[in-house]
Amino acid sequence: MKVFLAGASGVIGRSLVPRLLAAGHEVTGTTRSEQSAEAIRAAGATVAIVDALDAAALREAVERAAPEVVVHQLTSLPERFNPRKPGLYDATNRIRREGTRNLLDASQAAGARRLVCQSIAFAYAPDAQPAVMDEQAPLNLQAPPPFAEGMRVIAEMEQAVLDSELDGLVLRYGWFYGPGTYYGEGGSTAADVRKRRFPVVGSGAGLFSFIHVDDAADATVAAVERGAPGVYNVVDDEPAALRDWVPAYAEAIGAPPPRRVPVWLARLVAGKMASSVNVQPGASNAKAKRELGWAPRWSSWRDGFREAPR
Repeated sequence: MKVFLAGASGVIGRSLVPRLLAAGHEVTGTTRSEQSAEAIRAAGATVAIVDALDAAALREAVERAAPEVVVHQLTSLPERFNPRKPGLYDATNRIRREGTRNLLDASQAAGARRLVCQSIAFAYAPDAQPAVMDEQAPLNLQAPPPFAEGMRVIAEMEQAVLDSELDGLVLRYGWFYGPGTYYGEGGSTAADVRKRRFPVVGSGAGLFSFIHVDDAADATVAAVERGAPGVYNVVDDEPAALRDWVPAYAEAIGAPPPRRVPVWLARLVAGKMASSVNVQPGASNAKAKRELGWAPRWSSWRDGFREAPR
């Protein structure tokens, strides 16, 4: 099939391009820079250098590619996560709102039949106790800053995809680890853990659902090829409590054990979001495994942190 990959030079895009090509698809991938374009060409894909916020240019690029399937991997995330930084997610919120609208319009104009859109599996509303959520659970639209606006934008983005004339599939990815991620070699979370700046807060009971970027790319190929329209959690098999995964991750990268700090102290540094880490829910991948015929190579972060490419 002809596949148009918006965001081919990003963390997922770099893993996804070769997998789509290996599966026999004809790929056109977007990037905003000539420097990034070289890597896409070297992988064997066609390049469209375009800014998704430029609606006319994006429409021209999609129509030229004439894809059957469009994959939305557009983000503009900060290099370092700092919850105290004003406007932390402004750029990504804009691309998810305006860029998604532009991409949907362009896809429909070009005659595409299917659109696969990335989202996140750590947007579910917390319960009194950490729980594992399926795709029917409500999103956390009352999240504390800096996530509040981002959660609303995600909900809008997902609904726009599901309400479009295309067969829309939303993939809610877990916390990425692997090359190019915050948890990868040279990533900001790896650096913080090495410097013992990533503590276990309070009871450490909150759940994190992880996914290696290569497993996320494999799930995306599956969604390009099959599966009914709808929402799918793309996570590994074992939601991880903060108190379990941070020490394991530290050991895997050769860092010292993390500190433990009370919630009140964490709030002074990280703001209101620190209170939510002990009730954060995880996510279930049962639907994606059942309906997409996909399973993660790294079924648990325990093995992935130690053995998977970083």
